[in-house]
Amino acid sequence: MKNTTLKQKLKDKQNTIGSWITIPHQSVIDILAEAGFDWLCIDLEHTAIDYNEVQVLIGFIQARGMAALVRVSKNEEVVIKRVLDSGADGIVVPMICTADEAKQAVEYAKYPPVGKRGVGLNRAQRYGFGFEDYRKWADDNLVIVAQIEHYEGVNNLASIIDTPGIDGVFIGPYDLSSSLGIPGQFNEPVVQDALRKFENICTEKNFSMGYHVIDPDFELVKAKNDVGYNFIAFSTDFLFMGRKAFTEMQNLKK
Repeated sequence: MKNTTLKQKLKDKQNTIGSWITIPHQSVIDILAEAGFDWLCIDLEHTAIDYNEVQVLIGFIQARGMAALVRVSKNEEVVIKRVLDSGADGIVVPMICTADEAKQAVEYAKYPPVGKRGVGLNRAQRYGFGFEDYRKWADDNLVIVAQIEHYEGVNNLASIIDTPGIDGVFIGPYDLSSSLGIPGQFNEPVVQDALRKFENICTEKNFSMGYHVIDPDFELVKAKNDVGYNFIAFSTDFLFMGRKAFTEMQNLKK
């Protein structure tokens, strides 16, 4: 369960590639593991995945040697506590717009004296047989990523990065473009300006920066790597399957 490498990779700005889990099934995880991903992120914000499924999926992901992240539904104490007690290696917290919100996420995820996370004895703590080991591991290795999905978050990025306990920042391109009034229009100048500001601040701060490349096209990942993104979510489980099926069926119909 206790993957200690992802946090260090983020600290060292090493390249890592993950993907997004929306289909709660072991077969999906096994297939993506065979493909060679470093981590997988279970999406609790925009799917029907429930807490029981989250814990099972975390176990499947970790059993295949990948780090298990969870994008929680919101920056809220109980949901963060529940997924971490289920054994997640880290969390992606959506819609972080200010340093205060980033600090709040850290407090929800970290035990005192750093944070205010309540103590539970679940899978992460080996059901009471390993709390002290887990506490030490969490102090040093738990990954907390702030998802920047609004132009306000870009404007406050420097202070978000400076928040102790934040390991990486991650652009959600659809919501970022939506906050600028043009959802899905990633190539519009105002969106590109926001992305360049994000990139420049991360570069100045020497901080890991992430991006969700939606389309299952490796050239798009390479393009993000080339401008300095080192923490990339490559598409989603359903798009890898759906895009290939759609393309090949269109070819057959022709």
